[in-house]
Formats: sequence, structure tokens, C-alpha cells
Amino acid sequence: MSDPSEKSIADPNAGPSRSHLPLSLAGLALGWGLVAALVYWQQGLTLSHYDAKGHLVVARRVLDSLTPGWLQLGAVWLPLPHVLNLVPVQVDAWYRTGASAIAISIVSIAVLAWCTAQLILRFTGSRAGAVAAVVVILTNPNLLYLQSTPMTEPLLLGLIGLALWWTIAALDDGSRKQWLRASGALALALMTRYEAWPVAGALLAATVVARWREGAGVGRGLVDVARLASLPAVALLWFVVHSKATVGAWFVTGGFFVADPIYQHHAVAVTGAVWWGLRVLGSEVLARAAALAVALIVYWWWRRCLPASAVVALAWLGVAALPWYAFFQGHPLRIRYMVPLVVASAVLVGLAVGRLPRWRTAVAALLLCGIWWTTRPFDPKAAMVVEAQWDRPKSLARRAVTRCLPSPGGDEIVMASMGSLAHYMQELSHNGFALRDFLHEGNGDLWLEALQRPRDHVRWILMEEVAEGGDMLAERARREPAFLAGFTRVCEGGGVVLYRAP
Repeated sequence: MSDPSEKSIADPNAGPSRSHLPLSLAGLALGWGLVAALVYWQQGLTLSHYDAKGHLVVARRVLDSLTPGWLQLGAVWLPLPHVLNLVPVQVDAWYRTGASAIAISIVSIAVLAWCTAQLILRFTGSRAGAVAAVVVILTNPNLLYLQSTPMTEPLLLGLIGLALWWTIAALDDGSRKQWLRASGALALALMTRYEAWPVAGALLAATVVARWREGAGVGRGLVDVARLASLPAVALLWFVVHSKATVGAWFVTGGFFVADPIYQHHAVAVTGAVWWGLRVLGSEVLARAAALAVALIVYWWWRRCLPASAVVALAWLGVAALPWYAFFQGHPLRIRYMVPLVVASAVLVGLAVGRLPRWRTAVAALLLCGIWWTTRPFDPKAAMVVEAQWDRPKSLARRAVTRCLPSPGGDEIVMASMGSLAHYMQELSHNGFALRDFLHEGNGDLWLEALQRPRDHVRWILMEEVAEGGDMLAERARREPAFLAGFTRVCEGGGVVLYRAP
């Protein structure tokens, strides 16, 4: 009896085109995602992560601001998640709950499930491998939590999955339509999170290597790269121009974190941190299985046991480059940055399991049992769930400050750095505050003038004095005592201090 994987390699139309499995798994992901969102909503964790609130604020402030306009999209976070949520979050109920952003996250993971199943079926024809990979993704408690929030990782993962799958399809049939799809998906991924940037580089390289391996030549590969890179190039050009118009720099590389000397410029320590993050988020079993899977895939591809286009799957590993580079540059360790690597590991392990000639179902079952033994859905001690609650005690303490703020909607404007207090501004929406009640960095010249002589512009100043060593206003007050001349400290709590002038 022939190996099913051999049939898949010989016939590009075998597997995904004849199977309803990808759509079934996508449907399962949608339903399961909705259940997870309800679970975390009941636990009060939907918006517990400060960045979840921050993303809602950036989308909202495009229209709700002292100086509304497209420049409010900012230049540090990439714009696509905020553009998608721009209109929905103008509805107060959706802004306060993050409902529209959560819906995008759930749909994104469903798209990821579909792409993952398509990829594995294309190269192996194995339902066991496809199901194993998707189940690992859907039951990981850290990813399950993120897709139940307004965070941007789920959208990134869905778009990377689409970009890789459509690139494989384009390499197989070479149609202009497929290349346009792949280019569009990659451009959208590049505008979602920075993890997509090294993935894009790996994908372009894999395209050339695939053409070389199949005998079409490097020249043909470079032509395909030009097709694939066309829309991403336009997207990146727009972004750097937008960044220059917003903050005066073509690309923001620092100034938004305090360097951590433990990892800064220590390559070995950074590599260990990324590997540790994968083990904590995905389990020791998944991490070791992923390392073995990568070795097997490279071996099979080199021995021509896998099609030339299978090398595209390895572009998933590009998601590890961003956290490695960030920590090497001194960015504080954030375990969340390794979540995409969990998905990459699941996809590659599923591909390797599917390629095994015998006992693939038993191997998949054993692998799932090993992963579930250490990572269970809705685990309250999962790393991302724990990280998301870092700010909860401070949130409760900030209520003392809230009681001292002026009434919202009046002539009283509060000066505050959105770079550090965006999450608090979103919390204050429950007390009736709009973003136009605050003067912040996004207000351009108004902000710059207030920085010089705040007393001439506002009666209230809100600043973070503790987290990351204090925000830019706290730092300025320490450096220039005259900055707070005429202001009196009236309330504090959760690291936040409120000043008022007569």
C-alpha cells in the first residue's frame, strides 16, 4: 500500500482540495473561540492587560481627540488593528468592552486553523497531522487567552498563515491571482505587528530557494519575489512616511522602554530567554518536538521527500527573530513576544507528524497527550493569564485618583502621557471620560507647547511615577523642578499621581 504522503507530493490537488477538514477545523475554532471569550469575560480578564486597553485607545483617538485625524494612529504600534477597529470603537459599548476587537481575534484564529490544515494536507495528506497541529493551537491556554482579548497577536497569526499558504499556492500554479493574494496578505501582516517583518524576509528567501530547488532557477525565483514583495513595499513606504509625519522620525527604534542590562547585548542569554519562553508557553514537549520537526523537515526537503515549496513552511520560524532582536537591544523581557513561536512550533510539528510513514495517528495522539499534560485550556496559572493581571492591583488603587479628577465633558483638560497611561484613560471611559478630555502626545503642537509651560494650558496633570521608572512627564518634573511650578500634588494611587493648579 502506498504512503498517503507520497500521493500528496505527486499530486498537488490531492488532500486540501478534496477535504472538508480545513473548513471544519475553522468552524471548530470559531465556536471554541467564542466559548473562551465568554469564559474570560466572566472572569473579568478580557481587558485586564494594559496593552489591550491601549490598542482600543489608539483606534478611538483618531476621531475622539482634541486634534482628530489620521496622525492619531501613531508611529510605534503598527496601524492595521487600529484601522480595523477605528469605526466600531466609536460606539461607547464596544470601546468599553473591546467587543469588535475580540471578534477580529476570534476570526483570525479560525483563519489560522484553516491555513494550518491546508498546509499540512497539501504536503502530507495526513488528517492526523492537521488535526494535531490545530488542536495544539486551539487548546494552548496562552493563545486561547489572547484570542479572547483586543490584543493584536491573533490577527498577526491569521495573516501570516494566509501569506504562507497563498505563497505555496502561487508557487504551485504561478497564477497572478495567487501571487496578488499572497502579496496582499503579507502586506497586511507587515502592518499588524513587527514579528511579520522577519517572516517576510524569510518568505522571500524561501520563494527563491523553492524555485531553485525545483529547477526553475534563481532568476525565476527573483521574479516571483518581485510579485510577492510589491504590495508589502507600498505598505512599508506608507508607514515610514506616516512615521515621519507623526513623530518626525522615519522609524521609531527606542525611547519607549528602559533597557534591561540582563539581556542587552548578551546573545547567549537572549537565545536562552527565547527558548525558555517557548517552553513555558508551549510546554517542554512541544519545544523539543519542534526542534526535531525542523530537523526532519529540512532533511526530507533536501532528500526531495517533500515538494520544493514546502520550504515556505519554515518561514514560520521568522517569528522568533523579533523577540530575540528586541531583548538583545535591551527591551524588557515580555513572555508574550514568544506566543507566535508556539504557533510556529505547532504547525511544523503537525507537518512532521503528517509526513511520518507509519503510526502517524498514534504519534499525534501521544504528542497531544504530552502537551496537554503540561498545558491545559483555561489554566489560571498560564503565563499570559498571569502577565495580563500585573496591572489589576494598580487599577484598583487608581480609583483614589479617579475620585479627584475634574468632571468629564467640561472645560477642564487633563494633561497626561498616553504612552504610559492609555490603559487608565480607557478605564476612565466607564466614568464618562472621553479622550478629548485629555491633552496627550498625539495632540502635536498643543502638547509641545504645554510641555514648555503647562500652567498656561492646563490646571491638571496626571503622571505615572513608578512603572518603567516613571513616564516622560515624571522624568521632566525630576529634571526640571520648575515644570510643576504652581501645581499641587492632590491624589495618588497605583503609581499614578494627580497634580492641580489653583
